[in-house]
Amino acid sequence: MAGFFSGSPKHEAPEPLEGPVVATVVGGTILWFVLFLAQLPFYNWFDDHGHLWWLWTCLAGAGLGLIGIWYVRGREAAIKRDEAAQEPPSDAPPL
Repeated sequence: MAGFFSGSPKHEAPEPLEGPVVATVVGGTILWFVLFLAQLPFYNWFDDHGHLWWLWTCLAGAGLGLIGIWYVRGREAAIKRDEAAQEPPSDAPPL
């Protein structure tokens, strides 16, 4: 199995896709929480039919989404700080 990848051509990695990451994670988190709330009235039905894990999966998705929001907001702030540090000050005299 070690020789399986040895003959593969090597390619440069593509640039990462950037987009509205924070909005996407916030939207997904809201969706998971709405699904949790929509299923909550049917708690007994889920319990009787052995599908209670559907309810807890939605709640876990919302909880993990909150962690994701914290992470992507920090990432976006770090990217903006790095971009600001790379740019020369606008009030500096030209050289």
